[in-house]
Amino acid sequence: MQKANRLKVAFGEGKGASMGCWQMIPGSNVSRTLARTGVDWVLVDCEHGNMDDAAMHEAVPAIAACGVSPIVRIPDNQGFMVKRALDSGAHGVLVPLLYTVEDAQKLVKSAKFPPVGQRGFGSPFPHERFDPSLGSTDYLQQANDAILVMVQIETKEALDNVDAIAAVPGIDVLFIGPFDLGNNIGHPIVNGVMHDDLHAAIKKILEASRKSGKKAGIFCTSGEQSKGYADMGFDMISVATDVLILQASVTASLYTAKGLGAAPKLTGPYGK
Repeated sequence: MQKANRLKVAFGEGKGASMGCWQMIPGSNVSRTLARTGVDWVLVDCEHGNMDDAAMHEAVPAIAACGVSPIVRIPDNQGFMVKRALDSGAHGVLVPLLYTVEDAQKLVKSAKFPPVGQRGFGSPFPHERFDPSLGSTDYLQQANDAILVMVQIETKEALDNVDAIAAVPGIDVLFIGPFDLGNNIGHPIVNGVMHDDLHAAIKKILEASRKSGKKAGIFCTSGEQSKGYADMGFDMISVATDVLILQASVTASLYTAKGLGAAPKLTGPYGK
């Protein structure tokens, strides 16, 4: 199972940042289109995206069928949400707005089968998202080691507790949401400009991941920005979001067609 988790394999190889993208628009065709771009993973955003439970269950197998890791961001750190995401066959789960060590420990319990955690067993779907030859018993025995558990460090409380959160057994990735992190430390990103304190916070999270032997990820809005964080040593980088690249691509073509020159740069997380 672990070999089928492309993101986990990329982490193990250590050949630089594993690049992926964000899916917010529902539809298995969108999932397949994103998965066929050369990324290692596609994140299905059930927090802010137009992705309900049914859309998630369509996206995850579509991504996995392309040999790419489906990762699901759930709306909140609730056990039933973790279970639904993993039962759909997600190779990893990302939880937003963490605050404390206890939050991280709760997530690990929800994501792991006993005796490590308290995840319930019974879905007929997830093993096929790793390898069609696997049975449900194989999944039960291997899932704890094959699935990635990721937390978003994007609150002031989580930033203050980041070293302790990183040290929690079972947490694999500290993932940074720069926009919420900036908001929560009093330095929102405006017109694409990041405050020095936000840059320092991002560096602090990266260093915390290194001290605990964990991986660090970050959400980016452009290839240029992604390259910068890859050079810093980040292990997991979202290079694009479906909504943003769709809007930017059409806008650029429209400006060119009308002879208006270069299109305005989009500076928000999902466009202007």
